Amino acid sequence: MKQILQIVNNRVNAAIVALISAFPISVTAASPSNIFAEAGDKSASTIMLVVMFIIISAVLVRIWVGIMNHSSVQHDPIDTLEARKKSPYLPSFTTIVTTVICTAGLFILSLKTMGGIAPFHGPNAQSNAAIFFGCIGILSIFAEFIWPKAKHYVFAFSIGTVVSFILIGFYYMLFDRTVQQDPFFMALGIASVVMTWRFLFGPWRPKVKATVLGTFIFWFALHILAKETPSERSAHLLATGVAFIPAVIWCMMFLKEHKQRLSLVILMFFAGMLSTAPILFYDAMVRYNVELQFFLFKISPENFTRSSNAFVTGNLVGVSGMKSTLVATLISFMIVGLIEEFSKFWVLKKSGRRFFSSIDDVLQLGIIVAIGFAFAENVLNPSYFQSFVRSYLINPEVPQWGAFMGNVIGRAILTNMVHILSTGVLAYFYGKTLFAGPLLEEEHKAGKIHPIPYALHRILRLPEKLVFRRENMILGMFSAVALHGMFNFLVTLPDLLPGNPRTVGDLFASNPDSPLHYIALLIVPSMFYVVGGFWILSILFYKKECMKERGVLVQTDQFIPQDTFYEQYAN
Repeated sequence: MKQILQIVNNRVNAAIVALISAFPISVTAASPSNIFAEAGDKSASTIMLVVMFIIISAVLVRIWVGIMNHSSVQHDPIDTLEARKKSPYLPSFTTIVTTVICTAGLFILSLKTMGGIAPFHGPNAQSNAAIFFGCIGILSIFAEFIWPKAKHYVFAFSIGTVVSFILIGFYYMLFDRTVQQDPFFMALGIASVVMTWRFLFGPWRPKVKATVLGTFIFWFALHILAKETPSERSAHLLATGVAFIPAVIWCMMFLKEHKQRLSLVILMFFAGMLSTAPILFYDAMVRYNVELQFFLFKISPENFTRSSNAFVTGNLVGVSGMKSTLVATLISFMIVGLIEEFSKFWVLKKSGRRFFSSIDDVLQLGIIVAIGFAFAENVLNPSYFQSFVRSYLINPEVPQWGAFMGNVIGRAILTNMVHILSTGVLAYFYGKTLFAGPLLEEEHKAGKIHPIPYALHRILRLPEKLVFRRENMILGMFSAVALHGMFNFLVTLPDLLPGNPRTVGDLFASNPDSPLHYIALLIVPSMFYVVGGFWILSILFYKKECMKERGVLVQTDQFIPQDTFYEQYAN
């Protein structure tokens, strides 16, 4: 009984101290007398007081219920506890104090970040930030009292917000012409961005990691929308809603046969959206002519097409005129494809490696990453869905729904399938590298031999499993880049050829009455990537090696006795 009373006493003290710590900070940060004094909004002040009173009353009631449950949990029978649905949980003092400190830190960071985070920028920045983070802090503390897992999501929200503010602040430091470019801060900023980006994909549970990425996307989207004009914001929101519909349909199609955890699907979709960051960041640097200045050198990002033209004309003898243009365009698209596919592969590896139990898992979740990438690309690139909304719905006096739906459906099917096919093939080969050991063992038992790994193992004594992994990664990346780059090249080809032919008849200069004029040049890549893409992915999905569950990859520590170690490894 004394131990129970001591536990209850400690909980009471912790709760009282937590309230004393949290209440002044939250009220000071979001005090109605301070916040609404400038605006003179008395009604808003009254509503704020009522809301705060209700929340604090609910927290106090929850604390008292928890204390009563703690005091009687050892004496009540199990059936009574289940009938009453008692929950003796109370958050620790450390959890509450950490929440208060994070809330205060996020409030300060929102005001001190270079360039300001919309809408925490401008004359009412301090009031807006105080209201928002004050409410977030109070709600977080309240959630931690009624839900044990709330602390994980409070942590995820804090991490996602901090990373968002740091990266957006660095963006302003880089692209704001009024900020003087200092080599020291430039080098420090680049290092911080790399570490922060890696930290964004930390080793957390799927739900927590998805919340971190979702928080980052929330702040990024809010910042973009707050900076746009009302007409631009309307077009952006409408384009986002339109692009989201085919993304959901694609996800449902590829998750129909084999269900995945919803948290993993959301995590991979968010990761795919964020995998667009490297190419968009590089494109912004090229458009704004930004130079990365360091101590002894500087880096000037160059347009891929211009670089490819310089490479072709300066290094490939005998290639000139139209051939030079075609080769340079193909090389530039291959470089873009390499960056995009490597970015998708990186987020797939960082986000899902711990949760894959079969090659089928890698293939499916890799496709979800590709769908997320395509969705973000359609929304963020002003030449895609935003352009369709403005050109066919907003600017004309009468909305042109036919042209709008035609462009939307064409891009939603064709370009999404390109990303799905290329990343799906890469994910298949990546899955083979993850399960290389058991896969090779099964194939050896079946009498199948891989020539390159077997030959290098026999001749150079290289580990067969290691060579098998490298071989599959090279094949996967090469296939993905080739599929991606060739599609972009084939779609652009009619604009590069003389006369800009649009049909097969135009290409071969056929008679005007020839039926070849009814066959568009784009039908060739469309048929291959849509019909052929479904055929290729179906073959991969139904391979026996892909469908077999092999377990989740884990890392374990193995302790070997000292005598055994010397016997095995001393020589």
